[in-house]
Amino acid sequence: MVGNVHPTIYFMLEAILALCVLAAIFGLLLGYAAIRYKVEGDPLVDKIDALLPQTQCGQCTYPGCRPYAQAIANGEADINQCPPGGEATIIALADLLGRDPKPLNPEHGVEEEVKTIVVIDEQTCIGCTLCIQACPVDAILGAAKQMHTVIASECTGCNLCIPPCPVDCIHIVPVKTDMAHWKWPLPEEPVLQPVLEKVKQEKVS
Repeated sequence: MVGNVHPTIYFMLEAILALCVLAAIFGLLLGYAAIRYKVEGDPLVDKIDALLPQTQCGQCTYPGCRPYAQAIANGEADINQCPPGGEATIIALADLLGRDPKPLNPEHGVEEEVKTIVVIDEQTCIGCTLCIQACPVDAILGAAKQMHTVIASECTGCNLCIPPCPVDCIHIVPVKTDMAHWKWPLPEEPVLQPVLEKVKQEKVS
């Protein structure tokens, strides 16, 4: 005993202090390395990637939205290869890159009018995990020989999990309309057209 403190406690305090000093040194070294060897990303690729829908579906023939954005920036891919993004994404990309908008390339698919996700029939699921491996955004929860389920808020509707399923227990369903997905319906006829015509007639008269 040293005073009222057992020697073992001193050894423990010294070990803890030594570990704290080492952790601080390694932290400083890692911080310096992160700043010194930081790899700058391409700002244009970041801007293009931000306009893409992030479904990671591969319909553009690239393995994800980021590689497709890189290909567009490099001039290796056109701006009309993204069916999930559709016309809105094509127009946004054209505006960003100073190009003329063009129709969606049908070779890559068609734009769906209604956004969809997938659900798993949990009574039929055999827990093979093939859908989990196919999902590019980790939206399927489950384990081997256990029931799987889809995290609806994470599902992008890419449908890549459907082909590997050996028991056809994955089904496409429309996204439920809520405040996050609701859009004001466009009028069947142009609202401003009659007003503009009336103004023209008044000017002529």
